[in-house]
Amino acid sequence: MPTFYYKSTCSTCRKAKALLQELGVAAEERDMSKLPLSADELRALIGDREIKPFLNTRTEMYRERGMKANPPEKDEAIALMAENANLVRRPLLVSDDSILFGFDEVAYRQIVQ
Repeated sequence: MPTFYYKSTCSTCRKAKALLQELGVAAEERDMSKLPLSADELRALIGDREIKPFLNTRTEMYRERGMKANPPEKDEAIALMAENANLVRRPLLVSDDSILFGFDEVAYRQIVQ
């Protein structure tokens, strides 16, 4: 069963969640505004993957720290994301070994085929 990580205050997340419901996709849900991911959970989720796709480029922290030009090392990024859930890109749809970052309606529709 896929896991859907979102923030209830995020309009894009609400669109993604509505599409999953429309498509009849049963997914575990985790509202990161109510239950943020811990550093250990982030580390397990990210695994050996690159850190950049997990960073929310639209946050003030991302811009203030110049993360586009100088992305943080993985451990530092995980610590920052654990402290500030807004730094985690969302929504995330995690299924087996694949992760969909953000909301891409075409990708969401393909995942249920």
